[in-house]
Amino acid sequence: MSLILVTGGVRSGKSGFAEELAADTGKRVLYAATGEAKDEEMRSRIEQHQARRPAEWGCVEIPQYLSHSIQAAKEYEVVLLDCLSTWVSNWLMAVPEEKWRNDAITQEIYQEAKAWLDGLAAAPQTVIAVTSEVGLGGVAMNKLGRWFADVLGDVNQMTARRADTVYAVFSGIPWRIKG
Repeated sequence: MSLILVTGGVRSGKSGFAEELAADTGKRVLYAATGEAKDEEMRSRIEQHQARRPAEWGCVEIPQYLSHSIQAAKEYEVVLLDCLSTWVSNWLMAVPEEKWRNDAITQEIYQEAKAWLDGLAAAPQTVIAVTSEVGLGGVAMNKLGRWFADVLGDVNQMTARRADTVYAVFSGIPWRIKG
């Protein structure tokens, strides 16, 4: 197993680069979408992403428990997990506003992040994980935005520490920064 992390700002080209990495392997790829279409705009974005992926790729939606899905994908040689920032926002947006900044929920997210990262040791495939780099800004600095930035920043750091290779993508240009 190997873990590749692809990070960058919003609309940086990180997902497209990750898709190219997966396609260039020539292996069986499972595209694991971490988001569900909640409205027409998101549905349209998902359709655009699907249209640019090879038709032979498998595709699943896993909005919350990543560890279960990666373990169940053993028939694929590459899993493209797009994206950790959407995954964190799924958790946080399910929480009523009066419970924002809830330490129990934060810990549950960290435990699930640790579970899927620990599970990779036994996984036979290469996992390419995409995420937004919250350190670049672009997150509203309100109560929810600060919670999101804190949690995603921690999840990104956990993932980067475990990754064999890390790329940062800026304006569509990938920079290999680890591995």
